[in-house]
Amino acid sequence: MTPLARRLLDSALAALAVALVTHLVTIVLYSAINGATPDVLVQLNGIFGFSSLLLFIFLTIVGTAPVFEHWSVTLLVGLVAAFVASWLGSLIALVASGNAISGELIDYLWVSVFGFNLLFQVVAVLSVLTIGRRVIRMRAASRPPRRVALVRMPSTRLAEGELTHQQRVPVDVDLADAQWEAYVEALRTEGFTIIDVPPADELPDSVFVEDTLVIIGGTAVVTSPGAESRRAEIEAAEQTVRELGLRIERIVEPGTLEGGDVLAIGSTLYVGRGGRTNAEGIRQLRVIAGRLGYEVVAVPVSKVLHLKSAVTALPDGTVIGHPSTVDDVSMWRSLLPMPEPEGGHVVVLSDDAVLMAASAPESAELIRSLGYRVVTVDISEFEKLEGCVTCLSVLVR
Repeated sequence: MTPLARRLLDSALAALAVALVTHLVTIVLYSAINGATPDVLVQLNGIFGFSSLLLFIFLTIVGTAPVFEHWSVTLLVGLVAAFVASWLGSLIALVASGNAISGELIDYLWVSVFGFNLLFQVVAVLSVLTIGRRVIRMRAASRPPRRVALVRMPSTRLAEGELTHQQRVPVDVDLADAQWEAYVEALRTEGFTIIDVPPADELPDSVFVEDTLVIIGGTAVVTSPGAESRRAEIEAAEQTVRELGLRIERIVEPGTLEGGDVLAIGSTLYVGRGGRTNAEGIRQLRVIAGRLGYEVVAVPVSKVLHLKSAVTALPDGTVIGHPSTVDDVSMWRSLLPMPEPEGGHVVVLSDDAVLMAASAPESAELIRSLGYRVVTVDISEFEKLEGCVTCLSVLVR
């Protein structure tokens, strides 16, 4: 099932539950309050039936967007849905019973918003806030966790990639292709579904797909690369995550931010302020992340290309890195020093496993001694271009 079809099914089920509960509760309460007879109950069923049907249709459509994630947005959607459904439903019911559309009829409908239809609207809003959100959450909880890895095939011009802190040395493009295939296969073996961002031979650095996106839950933040030569990389990356059904946010100029500068530990995003990410980019990310319940902490970066070129974190949140690459060691209260600079780079595969570069065997052994399973891959050709294991993928969980 495609992400769009899944969202449509989820919203339809939530909308159906809301509409049915609203319809039944409204009729029962209206009858109890007014002492309605069986004949009146039949009439009420017909009148509110149109409103309930419209409520179902409206919520099914808008529910394909992430409107049930935030309480305030859900409340607004519930208010609009209840008003539109009750007003139009009453209009249809009255016209169907033989009443002509007239100024008097329209006036009656406006008055009914605070009279005859008020009970329906109150029940509908409460149902959206409770039942609608609950159904969506139950549907999400019933699905297995998503394990997706976005990757992008190396460009034939890989050797022309940007360099900042290293001297240029020859790159074996054929070997790089083989190493990339092995890297992708390692992720696949670990249970990740591989999604390819369309390749771009004209973009030498496009294999380092991590820099184009920051994933925060179900939201993809499309970055604004600090290197002008890399700005064309974001279009295909954005289209790929859009097709996955993620909500899209963007960093826009004059802000610059690259994904390699963002390290997530729990609900905190540590963001490297260096050559590729500026203060405005961090400010924009702080606003976006704040709406999603995350805190942003800026970190100085000057010795390496990106923050995650210096430090990453183990599954338990322990920060690891080589002291020579870290600007301010005191900032990391639990920094675990690694024997090699490349040992500070890990991709968290699961709660008990990480992916590391083969160029850091002593660091890999140290991490194994902590009880983790370590998967190693050779990425020597990408390391010549200031790349590391995190750069070559974006994980969506």
